[in-house]
Amino acid sequence: MSESGYNKALGAVRLTATFGFIAVLVAFSRPRPVEVTVGFIIAAMGEGIRFWAAGHLLKTKELITSGPYRYTRNPLYLGRLLILTGLCIMCRLPYYANWILLVVGYLIFLGYYMPRKERIEPARLRSVHGEDYERYFKAVPALIPNFRPYAHASNLGWSSDRMFRNREAWMVIGILAITVFLLRRSHQMPPRPEVTPLATPPAAAPAPSGS
Repeated sequence: MSESGYNKALGAVRLTATFGFIAVLVAFSRPRPVEVTVGFIIAAMGEGIRFWAAGHLLKTKELITSGPYRYTRNPLYLGRLLILTGLCIMCRLPYYANWILLVVGYLIFLGYYMPRKERIEPARLRSVHGEDYERYFKAVPALIPNFRPYAHASNLGWSSDRMFRNREAWMVIGILAITVFLLRRSHQMPPRPEVTPLATPPAAAPAPSGS
């Protein structure tokens, strides 16, 4: 199998695993309104970054240094990490299993996925864009944003056409649908049993006094 074929197959497996993970997480969740709210805010921040980035990205054809790419080389992956965090907070599971899954997700993402991507993608982009990419690579971090924008960033504006080409609208719809589902479920869950305070024993009756 060629390298491009291998990467496509790996991408298909990764996408299937991601959707399967989300489906299981949502199906077995026992959400509460406050957790859905907090998780949605974090996921919405992540999707906001992705939506911004998708309106600038034109894969492979040009070096993108505008929009969020002025601050991080991988804003789509930063957004994905925030969405994962938000979903795991929204989808409360027994025995804190959602937090365990979140930690495992971080370990896989930061310990395997990002290092592999950093080994492969920069070499490909150097071969396409040469010195321009090398300068960009040295100045802009891979994931955590640098709040000082890239000095040689392009002036390209956000494009709805690029956003739709990158199919980011489907991600927005998916997050909203999951949030509505979890919010409705959170209001249908039975309330947590309250702890009944121990009854105070009745006071002993006073002994009768002698006559």
